[in-house]
Amino acid sequence: MSDRTGAPAVPARAVSRWVKRSWLRTHSVPTLFMLAFLGYFLLPLVWLLIAATKSNDDLFSTFGLSFGAFHFFQNVRDVLARDHGDYLLWMRNTVLYSVTSAGGAALLATAAGFGFAKFRFRGKEAAFWLILGSVMVPQTSLAIPTYLMFASLGLANTPLSIIAPSLISPVGICLMRVYAEDAVPDSLIEAARIDGAGEFRIYRQIAFRLLVPGFITVLLFTFVQTWNNYFLPLVMLSEPKWYPVTIGLAQWNGAATSGGGSELLFSIVITGALIAIVPLIAAFLALQRYWQTGLATGSVKG
Repeated sequence: MSDRTGAPAVPARAVSRWVKRSWLRTHSVPTLFMLAFLGYFLLPLVWLLIAATKSNDDLFSTFGLSFGAFHFFQNVRDVLARDHGDYLLWMRNTVLYSVTSAGGAALLATAAGFGFAKFRFRGKEAAFWLILGSVMVPQTSLAIPTYLMFASLGLANTPLSIIAPSLISPVGICLMRVYAEDAVPDSLIEAARIDGAGEFRIYRQIAFRLLVPGFITVLLFTFVQTWNNYFLPLVMLSEPKWYPVTIGLAQWNGAATSGGGSELLFSIVITGALIAIVPLIAAFLALQRYWQTGLATGSVKG
């Protein structure tokens, strides 16, 4: 058989095989690469989930990714009852620090990003580059100076010593500036000004509604960062009643590895760690459509 030009026709099955081989050659390496990364990130979570169902004896006598006798609910009861319920106190503190810091940081970053994107003022670019440069400063290098400053003010070993440093998010400000430049049209702002609206009213009633996806993205990132923060609370806090769950679990783990027959704490530490990540997973799933939109729009400048 041949087509109208006289060339022999290619069977559809051969074309299909060629397309399939071409697709495999083009996509197999990236697909395997992403699967390897997926396994790398999910393997510790799977191990944690399985280990939380084991007793202390099974933790050391069975393979890490195999199940033993099911002790999950008993482990949860042990976690909640340990040291007169300190775990619940640590979780309460963690929620307080994370929610307050995330909300405040997201609000400040949204307002600052909108100001950098839509207003002209002297020193604007220099101030923005200063904020951008602060992203490169390791947070651990600022912990000791921050402690000395709060100690001089009499605020060390208080919730404010954890919340206040977390309210400034340089990454959030940079993200919100890029996001606001595309999400809030200049024509809309000018129309509101012509109608007599003030700048604060424009931001509150018009701009902020358009910036909600970016706001949720910064909120979620700051929430996760504060929830997992370990070094700052370690430096700032000295009383167990103010500990977040990261410091509390570290203390239990230290007791478990110190010897003296205290290895019974291992199952408690693992189960406590599993419970501690449940709110993070729930937050990501609940806010998924918002932060994905915020990342997609904020990463491409029109």
